[in-house]
Amino acid sequence: MAVMDSPSPASSTTPPPPRVALFGAAGAIGHSVAAALRSEGRRYRVIGRSEAALRGAFGADPLAEIVTWDPDAPASVQAAARDIDTLVYMVGVDYWRFALHPVLLQKTLDGAIAAGVRHFVLIGTVYPYGRPRGNPVREDHPREPHTFKGRMRREQEDLLMAAHAAGRILATVIRLPDFYGLGAGDKSFLSGAFQAAVEGGTANVIGPIDKPHEFVFVPDVGPVVVRLMDTPGAYGRCWHLAGAGVTSQLDMVREMERQVGHAIKRRVAGKAMLRILGWFNPMLREMVEMHYLLTDPVLMDDSALAALIGPIRKTPYPEGVRQTLDALRRERSTKR
Repeated sequence: MAVMDSPSPASSTTPPPPRVALFGAAGAIGHSVAAALRSEGRRYRVIGRSEAALRGAFGADPLAEIVTWDPDAPASVQAAARDIDTLVYMVGVDYWRFALHPVLLQKTLDGAIAAGVRHFVLIGTVYPYGRPRGNPVREDHPREPHTFKGRMRREQEDLLMAAHAAGRILATVIRLPDFYGLGAGDKSFLSGAFQAAVEGGTANVIGPIDKPHEFVFVPDVGPVVVRLMDTPGAYGRCWHLAGAGVTSQLDMVREMERQVGHAIKRRVAGKAMLRILGWFNPMLREMVEMHYLLTDPVLMDDSALAALIGPIRKTPYPEGVRQTLDALRRERSTKR
């Protein structure tokens, strides 16, 4: 009687589950972190509410495992986090629903702990600081938020770091300034100017636009997050990732003008105009309380992060502008 060969291990086993999960992966920062993992050949899990959106964004990547979740269902959160070692949290909410931030983080944190997740990385903002006492701001600057959104973001951080202090999970926070670039869409102060640079028309911008500001280029974020999450000394405290130097919205618009070879018409809305427009646009209405970031900017010192993980690559603003304009031109050509 013939004896059948047993299947080889390679043909009878499936790849191990990813060890990294990106909660809220569909946003610009999620795409950046995914790209960094992909460049290292590492499998990763993307978590979101819409399977169609996740498949549209990550379906062509064989390294991506797509999982949907319902953050209001503990079993769903645990299932999304099962077999995961490191959870990167980037879950966004509508700007007028900021009260959900600490609620959603707590639900995710509870589910992650129940699923046995060891590391939790929160992508944070400068909101918890409130108005800076001076610049540049280091991580030990007091968190004195005078806005509701700042208090919600501070509560988010506190919930996470309390879990770390209690030994329930290893947690860290990396705070980012405003961002721009590939995939940023309308989430950037510069989006209107970029759009007008490529398509013409008038850019709607929020002023004043000549005050010092900093921006992080979206593709620069992912590699830093991956290096941070892989560094044991990262956990138990917060870190800063600053932009590629101090600039201003006006300087960035002028760089766009230099590269496209024509002036960009712009319509600048100050705080008073935001109040008026806010009667018709909930997003603009909610931006009124955060307007101080344009008059009293938080400029970040990330020397501690560089000391931990080594030199940080930051795309110079002219190069970031060039890449963003090229991406918008390609996007526009595909729509014709």
